[in-house]
Amino acid sequence: MSEEIYQNLAKVLDTLPNGFPTTDSNIGIKLLKRIFRPEDAELFCDLRLDFETSQQISEPTGRALEGLEEHLSEMRERGQVFGIDLGGVKMFKMAPWAFGIYEFQRPHMDRELAEMCEEFGIVYGEQFFPKKPQLMQVIPIEKEIPNKQQALSYEQVSNIIENSQSFAVFDCICKKEKHLLDGSCDKPLEICTAYAPIPGVFDNSDRYRAISKTDAYAVLNKAEEAALVHLTWNVESGHFFICNCCGCCCGVLRSINELGINASDVINSYYFAEINPDECTACGTCKDERCQVNAIEEGNEANEVIRERCIGCGLCVTNCPSEAISLVRKQPEEITAPPKDEMDWYEKRAIERGVDFSKYK
Repeated sequence: MSEEIYQNLAKVLDTLPNGFPTTDSNIGIKLLKRIFRPEDAELFCDLRLDFETSQQISEPTGRALEGLEEHLSEMRERGQVFGIDLGGVKMFKMAPWAFGIYEFQRPHMDRELAEMCEEFGIVYGEQFFPKKPQLMQVIPIEKEIPNKQQALSYEQVSNIIENSQSFAVFDCICKKEKHLLDGSCDKPLEICTAYAPIPGVFDNSDRYRAISKTDAYAVLNKAEEAALVHLTWNVESGHFFICNCCGCCCGVLRSINELGINASDVINSYYFAEINPDECTACGTCKDERCQVNAIEEGNEANEVIRERCIGCGLCVTNCPSEAISLVRKQPEEITAPPKDEMDWYEKRAIERGVDFSKYK
């Protein structure tokens, strides 16, 4: 019976726009067994992609209200669902595998789980990243956006921070996984940030370290100094995180570097780097120290940007000793505006994948 429960959970996750592919090794089911108890798996399948109270979940599903909120709170602690507390009113919703359940395993990640996630991540990435809309968008280093090129609100780090009232920093799940697998780089671990539009959200959290707005800017500056790419959800509004990513650990960037998926399929971006050959001294700083997606190569007399690999993050611009590199905005026909919000993203991705997730809306 328990095997059927996990098969059903996998089917539900694969019905969600993000997907959850089957594998020959059955590693996906093994992961779900590691993360979910049978009773958790059953309850998960009764949830939706929109926040609900325990009473709102109880009424249409016929589940007893007594003990339901406690069970859902346990599932939140186990990294199985999204959960928020709005002034004592607790609300919950189902989480896709990514962004969601995988990232929520950060407090529970050990070597065994890291090995399982690494194995599943290859299959997941191959089916996930070529589909549109992309999960992530690049937020370029703001000071490198030319003044003459008007950046839209969702292209600016400052817009996400200034529209938030709660701020937090936490360990990068990708770096933690790679560290457990003895493959992590030496870049900062506690470097990803979370945001919320109401105050006090992270004050008593055991998952996030609450910080001030000033601290949030400082974390992003630290990430830029360490040559980490700012990535956030590929939507116009409703941003609640900024990941700061390296090409050796980040599951998103690794899909470009290791799986060979086109950069434009993996990440939505609005700029590209351009090197002035008359100014470039071919010192190698941009190529060897800053670029996270191998988008710069040696030319005959100057380094050159591989346009189709460039994600327009601006990291190469900031440390160019000869100031030979600049960010250039793509032509309008090359730019795809992100979905309006979370549900719009789900709708568009569902159409792309050909799945009907209406039951879970």
